[in-house]
Amino acid sequence: MKKLLLVLFVLTAFAANSILCRIALKNGHADPQTFSMLRLLGGAGVLFAWHLARGKVKEIRWKIIDAVLLCAYVLFFSLAYVQLNTATGALLLFGAVQVCMIGWGVIKGEKLSGVKACGILIAIGGIVTLLLPGATAPPLFAAITMVASGMAWGAYSVRGKNIKAPAGTTAGNFILGLPVILVWSLIRQAPVQIDASGILLALLSGGLASGVAYVLWYALVATLSSATASTLQLSVPCIAAAGGGLFLGEVPDIRMVICTLVVLAGIAMVIAADRKQREKVKRNDFR
Repeated sequence: MKKLLLVLFVLTAFAANSILCRIALKNGHADPQTFSMLRLLGGAGVLFAWHLARGKVKEIRWKIIDAVLLCAYVLFFSLAYVQLNTATGALLLFGAVQVCMIGWGVIKGEKLSGVKACGILIAIGGIVTLLLPGATAPPLFAAITMVASGMAWGAYSVRGKNIKAPAGTTAGNFILGLPVILVWSLIRQAPVQIDASGILLALLSGGLASGVAYVLWYALVATLSSATASTLQLSVPCIAAAGGGLFLGEVPDIRMVICTLVVLAGIAMVIAADRKQREKVKRNDFR
């Protein structure tokens, strides 16, 4: 039960990142680069303060590759949400995460049952259908940018499976990410756009929905298969769609609804197959 509650909190926090970012960008409270920098600052501040209060600053770990992946995810995420609505962006993001994590799992020899493979293909099919040309298809460049963000987050999650100190590693990643985003912000051509609401939204996204949630995700992902971890994240677009409708009035069209239902059907198949596989292993161990 405790693990289930943690998973629900993390997935809701992931959806909150989409909602908070979209509110800030759609309503003109922040530009994407400034939002990204403040988001990283919020995460770095909360996690560093937590280590400082516990007298464990020395536990902070510095992993440059992970920090670069985090920066790529955060920046591409914000840039894409300038044009994408909340639900579409979340669906594209976590669809790309699934492809990355499952692909890596297969490369490393992780076995997929027939039912699980079918569920994965169904979920991916729902995402591909959303991207097909049509009146309601998302802008191509923004969609590609969000997919790039998802691939970066997928790689970040894969690397997280081998992390022994999730809190210290996440703190170090956020802190190392600050100069990268700062340099990008300095060389950009567009002027800085930020107000009090934008600052608050970015800090909430970074401190709570990112910093705290990522520490928990790092700890959880080590106990899940790559296929299950990535597919569970595909529930985030459904949560994001509800938030987008509630806070931004973004009512999903019929195409988005159908694609989301297809993705959810794929998720259900993967979870059921994974549960059956675990029960089979337990029975064999008992024998």
